Amino acid sequence: MAQDKSDKQLIVLKVGTSTLTRETNQISRGKLEDIGRQILQLKDRYDFILVCSGAIAVAKQFVSLDGGQQIDVKQALAAIGQPHLMRIIQESFRELNLLTAQCLLSYMDFENGETRDNIINTMRVLLNNGYIPVVNENDTVSTAEIQFGDNDKLAALTASLIQADLLVLATNTYGIYDSDGATVELIDDVDAAKNHVIKEAKSAHGTGGMSSKLAAAQIAQEAGIETWLVNGKDEHFLLDALTSKVKLTKIRAAT
Repeated sequence: MAQDKSDKQLIVLKVGTSTLTRETNQISRGKLEDIGRQILQLKDRYDFILVCSGAIAVAKQFVSLDGGQQIDVKQALAAIGQPHLMRIIQESFRELNLLTAQCLLSYMDFENGETRDNIINTMRVLLNNGYIPVVNENDTVSTAEIQFGDNDKLAALTASLIQADLLVLATNTYGIYDSDGATVELIDDVDAAKNHVIKEAKSAHGTGGMSSKLAAAQIAQEAGIETWLVNGKDEHFLLDALTSKVKLTKIRAAT
């Protein structure tokens, strides 16, 4: 197994389609630049793995396929859009002298011991050499995150496998709200948190929702990793979260 040479903390940052498009029909280069600039400011203290949705949204900017919402059409759109998505990310990050590498994964990859080791080794080599692994679902062979989740579970599985220090799920709210509309800032038990999720706030552009984020947080919690639910629509959302300048929900790691 490749050795981790870094003493920096490792953050798995998942950014969904609604965040990347700013609730429009196109990927926002401005939002990618915002994410890149935050990573640039934090890179001396943190390493990052970016779990990034949006391949289907990118493809829809270029093509229209017959079949509408059929799953195989969505897979085809993802195959068309993924190279464009990665190109946009690379161009945006390269301007900031940030290096990126594509890692396409499926749930099946986490179930095979040899494949798991290969993922760990590859990501550690990338991180040790200053690259940001950019993870997305391999939609050609897997449909789980296309149908629901918007990469929430994939981010949690990646964080668990790579033994990250923190999982950050960027969403379109300031975390979980109580019945009075105030942000629930600290949660010890994911099952208890589900009582707060009365109505799904699923985006028109993503396939996730708070339930999928809580399911992801439970995976991370059981792996001993804390999860933060932050509002990715805000500028410098991650910097503000790490310096306690904004409301967010933190779901504690299991003890």
